[in-house]
Amino acid sequence: MPTSSEVLHALPLPALVVGGDRRIADQNAAASDLFRGDLTGRHLATAIRQPALLDAVEAVIEGTTSTTARYLVTTHGQEQIFDVHIAALESDHSVLMAFVDTAPQEEAGQMRSDFVANVSHELRTPLTALTGFIETLRGPARDDAAARARFLNIMAEEAGRMNRLVTDLLSLSRVEDMARMRPTDLVDLDQVIAMVATTLGPAAADRQVELVIQPCDEQPVLVTGDRDQLTQVVTNLTENAIKYGREGGNVRITTRALEQVPAFKGPGVEVSVEDDGDGIDPKHLGRLTERFYRVDTHRSREMGGTGLGLAIVKHIVNRHRGRLRIESAMGQGSTFTVTLPAAAAG
Repeated sequence: MPTSSEVLHALPLPALVVGGDRRIADQNAAASDLFRGDLTGRHLATAIRQPALLDAVEAVIEGTTSTTARYLVTTHGQEQIFDVHIAALESDHSVLMAFVDTAPQEEAGQMRSDFVANVSHELRTPLTALTGFIETLRGPARDDAAARARFLNIMAEEAGRMNRLVTDLLSLSRVEDMARMRPTDLVDLDQVIAMVATTLGPAAADRQVELVIQPCDEQPVLVTGDRDQLTQVVTNLTENAIKYGREGGNVRITTRALEQVPAFKGPGVEVSVEDDGDGIDPKHLGRLTERFYRVDTHRSREMGGTGLGLAIVKHIVNRHRGRLRIESAMGQGSTFTVTLPAAAAG
């Protein structure tokens, strides 16, 4: 049977053992990292000057079986909060203190709160518009045919905006639910690109944008993936390039086979979607895949964007164990490149 010391040093959490004399009898490597050194032999009150935590340890030494307290520490200007689980070790009348970092749970909670706030904000504008137009149509514009037609067109646009938002939210939820499920279909990316180009042809024509497709010289270009999700990746990237690139410009979609990709330890396939628009300020590049993050909020909404397209792309690419690279410079357009592991031969 392992000794208490062996168990202590096997724990992944920072942990201390405090003796009945209130001195620290032992600590593991994770605790050494947390406290930046060896506390062994020091009196607990001199090592940890937090009264609530010291009172909790004292209560367990005096007879309470176990309890929980909080430990706060500031590292590099950032506050960390730990839940400290304190339990008596009856074998040698000492106390075990295990420190659990609460940051992941708090970050998850903050993300949920931000997500709900963002969704509420995105829905509030069209709902407010719809409510206002309905009241107007019921009152002052009841008998005004021209106003009624104009308001109904705007209401249809706002309803469409809400529908796109709900569709993207559901899509993002499905992608997240499938994050740990490895896709198994054999997908030819050039076929996917050709289908997307056909589907988005009318949207490109509306902005007088020429779609230039450059397929890979090596045919076919196969990856192991989810065909519907990879179609969504190419669609989202191409649709963005058409919307936010230069009107009357070009959108180039290129496929390349890569003999060796270090991250995959094997061959890969690269799909690039390039526009010749105004480009994106480098300060925005690191945040483009965040949910609801927009470089130009007003323009994005005018174009029908939901702020979720690139977040969906990122999650799909991650599910496929791929990489997403974004390159842009002001006045020089933008290039979004997805690199995926090539399907195994045979």
